[in-house]
Amino acid sequence: MANNEYTKKLKNVIKQMLQPLKDIPFNLVIEAMTGKKVISFDFAKSDHQKILSLLKQAALNAGKEINKKGILRPRPNEVGNDIEPYVRNALNLLDVNADIPIGPSGHKKSTGYPDILFWFNKNPYYLECKTYNIKNIETTQRSFYFSPSDEFKVIYDAPHFILSFEIYVAGEQRHKHIYKCRHYKILSIESLSLDVKYEFNTDNRRMYSGKDGAIILAEGEIE
Repeated sequence: MANNEYTKKLKNVIKQMLQPLKDIPFNLVIEAMTGKKVISFDFAKSDHQKILSLLKQAALNAGKEINKKGILRPRPNEVGNDIEPYVRNALNLLDVNADIPIGPSGHKKSTGYPDILFWFNKNPYYLECKTYNIKNIETTQRSFYFSPSDEFKVIYDAPHFILSFEIYVAGEQRHKHIYKCRHYKILSIESLSLDVKYEFNTDNRRMYSGKDGAIILAEGEIE
């Protein structure tokens, strides 16, 4: 009887764990994960006004460079990674020392949030590059996400921005779409509402070892 009660409580705990958390402000998540503050964008600060002007110019310049040839990809969700180098180059041409952010170990890490760290008047700024399709901009399709990591790339108190380009198919080449840009949006995301959804996972060792993993029912060589 006691064992049944324990099992019931355990099931209830797991059910509660699986309930997603909703509407958590971005700045609280970053501070809880890293101990670093997300600095709010302030139109009254001259530095912030200048940063916005630089971001607008970088967006226009990067978009024009992208549109000269377009980005060749089979699917739209792959275009974002190709846009990042254009944005980084456009920022560097404006002398803001844009680069891939480093993690706590001091090593550059190309994957994961955020894409770019740049500097203005010796102050750091983080920038994430995104794309969107005007046809689904009002949908609930997941468009921004990140996960905790020992090498999470936020190591400074700084403002956080997203530069997102509206992309469209401008043609076809070698069975792939040619994507170009027609609009941009610059977002300040200190108060962006986030959701958290837990997941269960495992690794190869546990899954394939036959010891503390799944039961191997059969295996064999294929000639």
